Amino acid sequence: MIEPHTPAPPGTPRPGRTGGGGQAPLPVRPGTGRFLVLTCVFVCAACGLVYELELVALASYLIGDSVTQASVVVSVMVFAMGVGSLVAKRLRRLAAAGFGAIEAALALIGGCSAMALYAVFAWTGDWGGLWASGTRHLLVALSLAIGLLIGAEVPLLMELIQRIRRQDAGRAVADLCAADYVGALVGGLAFPFLLLPWLGQLTGALLTGAVNALAGGALVLGLFRRDLSRRGRWLLLLVNTLVLGLLASAAVLVDDFERAARQAVYGRDVRVALHTGVQEVVLTGGVQGRPLRLFLDGRLRFSGRDEHRYHEALVGPAMQGPRARVLVLGGGEGLVAREVLRHPGVRRVDVVEPDAGVVRLARTHHALSALNGHAYEDPRVRVFTADAFAWLREGHVGSYDVVIADLPDPGITASTKLYSQEFYGLTREVLADGGRLVVHAGPVASRPRVFWTVDATVRAAGLVTVPYCVGGRAPSAAVGPDRVSGGSWAPRDWGFVLASADGRAVGAVEPAAVRRVEATRVGGLAPSTLVHPRYRG
Repeated sequence: MIEPHTPAPPGTPRPGRTGGGGQAPLPVRPGTGRFLVLTCVFVCAACGLVYELELVALASYLIGDSVTQASVVVSVMVFAMGVGSLVAKRLRRLAAAGFGAIEAALALIGGCSAMALYAVFAWTGDWGGLWASGTRHLLVALSLAIGLLIGAEVPLLMELIQRIRRQDAGRAVADLCAADYVGALVGGLAFPFLLLPWLGQLTGALLTGAVNALAGGALVLGLFRRDLSRRGRWLLLLVNTLVLGLLASAAVLVDDFERAARQAVYGRDVRVALHTGVQEVVLTGGVQGRPLRLFLDGRLRFSGRDEHRYHEALVGPAMQGPRARVLVLGGGEGLVAREVLRHPGVRRVDVVEPDAGVVRLARTHHALSALNGHAYEDPRVRVFTADAFAWLREGHVGSYDVVIADLPDPGITASTKLYSQEFYGLTREVLADGGRLVVHAGPVASRPRVFWTVDATVRAAGLVTVPYCVGGRAPSAAVGPDRVSGGSWAPRDWGFVLASADGRAVGAVEPAAVRRVEATRVGGLAPSTLVHPRYRG
């Protein structure tokens, strides 16, 4: 007897199929499959944002100017993501295989991106320029490649989630976006608070790549394995195993790689290399006739060959007058404090330094403590570990006869607020009657516009300025404080701005030093403020 045929309700999958699309059945329930796809979206989004942040952070450290590096990386990646989404349309019929291949490529490129960028920086020798062409070109190439692969993920994931259970496109997009954005949040928080402090940029990127490969491979080989041929499954497994092997090998060798790269950058006489949590600190030389040099985040802070000329020029003019109470902003290596203590009548020296690790090194390292004259052993010296801007806001009105700002170069984005009109306004408040402020304002001959912007900014805070400079160094000499070492672009002078509220500091500088800097004057410059920074080369 033939039973009457009853039509199945609309949308009911036929036996042996999952949704009428001709694909093999899934090994799990549709709800579980959907959860696994969204979990993979979450993980891949977290990894993608880590790659982006890692490129921005490392490029800012290697090249400088974090605003420019962030703009380059983000804009190129967003553009590439759009292109990747368009290209991925051609892979929709092979969504599972395409997604597996893309995640393997993304894991390898993203995971190794930090090592590749650092290797080019270290061994091509192009770190002496503001543009750093080789490093910048690789940065753009990596941003483009990673962006293309990230952009190709979403269309394929959309196809895969519809492969599990057909649903309204708007709901599917909403689910994918929710998982994607939450994953981006987790990745964005994990990078600065977990990966960077605990593993560093190189190992952190390698671990992220491994997680990326595992997530993508597990989803395809576990949930959608029947969509691939037997040969395709083995090929994808082999590719993912190879990617994980390469990432694991790089992680094992990362310490040796970092030491070799550091020697390529700083030379073979590296004495101390550490990450303080604030910055990378490297101390080199001091033996066999080589000068002791300190680098902070890759930028030369001082060289023992000529640091005395810089510090004498910075401190000497400001100390002409009352000097019982002196405030040093920056200068954690103790060399400014050494110069200040050489002047009679000094009763108190307060040093405000954001990096306690630099101060610790200046206290304990025998070569550096000998160079700074064991300044931190003097009971008149007190150290405050704080950001200079925040410390000045605490209120120390009229507390100091002299304020010495020995801060990073004004062309470095992170220090821009320390060369703002608001900062100098706070500094003026802490000056006693007749007090003087002196500011390291960067090289004059090579960057006159930046130097004279510092002068205009100090004047905008209501202070009378005396700009001056010292120079005469050969191109082969050590470069000035907080500039990248190497290259013929090294500045041949140091520029300073001496200032006071009443103009009494005018006669404290040698006329020749004033005449030398006046020949480079750039007029009509507006002051730099927190909301409108103007320090560009």
